[in-house]
Amino acid sequence: MNLSAIGAFARDHDPDRFLCALFAPAPARAAIFALIAFNHELARAREAASNPIAALIRLQWWRDAVEEARAGRPARRHEVAAPLHAAIAAGTLDADALVAMVDAREAEAEEDGLATEQGFVAWLRGTAGGWSAAAGRALGATAEQAEVLRALGAAYGLAGALASVAPHAAQGRCLLPRDRLAAAGLSAEAAIVAPAAAPLGALLREMAAEGLVALAGARRDVPRAAVAAALPAVLARRDLARIAAGRAVARPRGLLDRAAVALAGLRGRA
Repeated sequence: MNLSAIGAFARDHDPDRFLCALFAPAPARAAIFALIAFNHELARAREAASNPIAALIRLQWWRDAVEEARAGRPARRHEVAAPLHAAIAAGTLDADALVAMVDAREAEAEEDGLATEQGFVAWLRGTAGGWSAAAGRALGATAEQAEVLRALGAAYGLAGALASVAPHAAQGRCLLPRDRLAAAGLSAEAAIVAPAAAPLGALLREMAAEGLVALAGARRDVPRAAVAAALPAVLARRDLARIAAGRAVARPRGLLDRAAVALAGLRGRA
């Protein structure tokens, strides 16, 4: 496959969503690749920053880039900002949705992390859920259908957050809600020090099982043309089942995961 620079960036940095994007209509694919790359840059804002203030500055840079595109100002000279600007200028990506994705990432820069489960859910819906909603709108979904996609995307975000507890701990971070940790007799500090501890493993299995129940009851009535925005839910279902059973989520993806996405994409249903 001959890929554009932004397509190759999406493939290299977010292979899950890149695979899903291949099932978008060809004319919209470049915008979806740009959205994948934008989401990656937002996700790494805190990881790449030396402190929370630096992370907020990085996020503000992206907020400004979106606003400049909305205002018709020249694109920034950046491998992601330029194609993102083009997709906004063409009316394919909605600037309000992109700014909301930036806003949702600010929770990751909080010194105390995510204090409550309510805040944790809002973060999932704004970040991974925000990506799916924005992608859906770019692919012709209505506002109501975009909210269905937001819920499906949040499930993918939950699976990612649960699977990333150990990598986050290695960075000195914990994104699990502190009230849920406390209810299990844990703390964010304990999760960072001992991410493989049995009590934390039990909590992860419990949260994954709850996520599976929520995903099973979620609506999936989205147009076939927007199925690429819903396909992360296929991986969410598989990953949450693994975590609920106490199994690891392997990277890179195996053949069965990729086949499940491909089959759902060909059917036009997640």
